[in-house]
Amino acid sequence: MLRPGLIATKIGNSSFYNKEGNNMHITILKVDECIVSNIKTEQKDGYNAVQLASIDTNKDINNLNKAQRKIFSTANIKPKKILKEFRVDNQNILEIGTKLNVNHFKVDQFIDVSSFSIGKGFAGVMKRHNFGGLRASHGVSISHRSHGSTGQNQDPGRVFKGKKMAGRMGNRKVTKQNLKIIEIDETNNLLIVKGSVPGKKNSTIYLKDSVKRS
Repeated sequence: MLRPGLIATKIGNSSFYNKEGNNMHITILKVDECIVSNIKTEQKDGYNAVQLASIDTNKDINNLNKAQRKIFSTANIKPKKILKEFRVDNQNILEIGTKLNVNHFKVDQFIDVSSFSIGKGFAGVMKRHNFGGLRASHGVSISHRSHGSTGQNQDPGRVFKGKKMAGRMGNRKVTKQNLKIIEIDETNNLLIVKGSVPGKKNSTIYLKDSVKRS
């Protein structure tokens, strides 16, 4: 059963002691009010989806483009920073203006979490792909940490796409599956999730029901 997820902000990491006194690593996520700003249906758009708007912004509605103005004016809400679509089943299509909060999930439920990982800039192959490097002996000159040869002979005479080489590391969309919700703070709109969540502090996190575990 596909149902909408939530949009959250990563507050940071901490430790949590359960009832048995065991210490575990957790991530704290803050969920601003998620409002249904648009819906997509099988008959009209070819698929069923719910668009959520969340995280307040200081922009005035007159400073948005025409398409965004239509979305927020139709839903009769203030402009939001994030718009995100979630695929849903036909029976889980919500009305425009419906508000979702942390009580959308339950304690001990498993969720899938998506975000962009921390960018680490341009990195060599030893850091980026865990290469062993070249020999640290005479004759290697100053190329101990280089990747060595990357091509073949005259045929094919080129470097294949996807070859592991130096390049930008991080800043990719990462999804971590089967993270368990330890506690829900409805007063402060906080979700306590066991384990680590991709992204740096204050990054936008997308949450949805686990695909593999209920």
